[in-house]
Amino acid sequence: MLQEDIEMAKIRENVPENLKWRTEDIFETQAEWDALYAEVEAKLDFSQYEGKLADADMLLECYEKVNAVELDFSKLSVYAFMKRDEDTRKSEYNALQSRVDMLGMKFSGAVAFITPELTSLPVKTLEAFAADERFKDYDYTLRSLIKRKPHVLSKEMEALLSQGGRVFGGFQRIFGMIDNADFPYPEIKVGGEKVKLTHGTYGLMLHHPDRDVRRKAFKAYYGAYMGLINTITATYTGNVDKDVFISRARKYDSCLDMALSNEDVDVKVYKNLLSSVNKGLPLLHRYFRDRKKIMGYTKLHMYDVYASIVEGAEMELDYEDAFKLVREGLAPLGEKYQALLQEAHDNRWIDVEETEGKRSGAYSTSVFGLKHPYVLLNYQKTTNNIFTIAHELGHAMHSYFSERNQPQEKAGYRIFVAEVASTVNEILLLKHLLKTTEDVKLKKYLLSYYMDTLKGTLFRQTQFAEFEYIAHDMAEKGQPLTKDALNDVYLNLNKKYYGRSVVSDPEIAYEWSRIPHFYRSFYVYKYATGIISAVSIAERIYTEGQPAVDDYFKFLSSGGSDSPVELLKLAGVDLTKKDAFNSAMQSFKNALTEFEAL
Repeated sequence: MLQEDIEMAKIRENVPENLKWRTEDIFETQAEWDALYAEVEAKLDFSQYEGKLADADMLLECYEKVNAVELDFSKLSVYAFMKRDEDTRKSEYNALQSRVDMLGMKFSGAVAFITPELTSLPVKTLEAFAADERFKDYDYTLRSLIKRKPHVLSKEMEALLSQGGRVFGGFQRIFGMIDNADFPYPEIKVGGEKVKLTHGTYGLMLHHPDRDVRRKAFKAYYGAYMGLINTITATYTGNVDKDVFISRARKYDSCLDMALSNEDVDVKVYKNLLSSVNKGLPLLHRYFRDRKKIMGYTKLHMYDVYASIVEGAEMELDYEDAFKLVREGLAPLGEKYQALLQEAHDNRWIDVEETEGKRSGAYSTSVFGLKHPYVLLNYQKTTNNIFTIAHELGHAMHSYFSERNQPQEKAGYRIFVAEVASTVNEILLLKHLLKTTEDVKLKKYLLSYYMDTLKGTLFRQTQFAEFEYIAHDMAEKGQPLTKDALNDVYLNLNKKYYGRSVVSDPEIAYEWSRIPHFYRSFYVYKYATGIISAVSIAERIYTEGQPAVDDYFKFLSSGGSDSPVELLKLAGVDLTKKDAFNSAMQSFKNALTEFEAL
């Protein structure tokens, strides 16, 4: 591609229409959006229901009005942020987003009384509502409220806790300021040029082919965290203490119990993850032994574990060829899925090109009531971008099937299952490529890509999850969370996970101090359970065929109609047992064995 072609492609007006998403399927004109905005704003009075939700008729009427307003508000919201993301520099689109944000705050405030009022009702009343046929669309919502009821405090105590919300969120905000605004970004020399190590460039430096560059980046980056460790320790300890305080105030067995109850997930799933991954660590150690041998080092350091071990096997495809390849890879999902993929391509569900001012990265978005989901890409000719197409279309199809098979109240799915469908697509594409390519180097690259994905998502996120579990357990037992104590916990975990082939450099003890997700306690484990579920589903589709596909479609169509663990059972995945975990480990072992044989 010529340089002038690259520049032309970066101006949105010069991108072909078929490569831009069609927002006219939501609103034809700005005037339509403005008119609906005014309608929604006029409907935000729900005061006639306040204090009357013990009456079934009033509750049903309230639910239906909330959903009707939510339907319209969601359309306003999705249109606003999609237009903004087309060109984040345009003030008119940023103004739309600001208007939606303000409307959203008004809407939230207007309906804030509903959940507290319902949780104050007797269990028998809520059970009667849930059993009433008129409430069949809301039965899971009501059952979830019943589960939460033992942990709801008196009206006065709830009011007091709610006032602490901003205080409790302060630890996350403080870490954000330390890690971004106040972070002393170090500099290193690369090829005679100074390079500032931002959080983004640090990741790039760890992939650098020059080992000395990786080493300097590693030591400089963690050196910055060492200088901040006392402040970060106090911030993280405060966050853990906050979790302990709230879990005890709400009468949960533990912080873990509280966090998982909010997701309607059994604690058994978390403990099953830790024990199963620990059992599979010898496979990870074998992977690192292979990596050390390939790289030709007598010792493998922490700054060596991200460097590529297969060079020169990048797949450089135009978007149309990449999309065709993705369709071929997803053929096991059947004709209906194939037809929808083609519809997404032909009917402009996808915004493809990178353009000036466009939001970076990729995502899929959908809300109940839209004609179809949408996908944002910034496509480049890389292997990773091909997998991104498959990934985002997985999200889109999950939304498509759920929104067409569930009522509005049950159509949205929880974060716990959000990455399953997207990852299933990636694995199916990978299997197709491995089966069809005769290029040994490409095959090695793909196997390495897959193993690195499992290393980063299955093993690494479980290591983080185990750290959180230990830190909270220590706090609950009254043990002080000093910087030395937290460093020791993390360093010992690192040695356990990486094994004897990798030197756990002293700096890695500080890695816990740079993880933003630790301020959303017990969140990261969902990445690991998500990929375990996806691997199990994809392997089953390949071995069992149509029965497994049929089960998978039941899951795709289930939305948020039950607890996420129960919904995964529809696809043949039971995270309360060992089978899915064993399947993921076997998949990693198979990839490792095949890689070693090439």
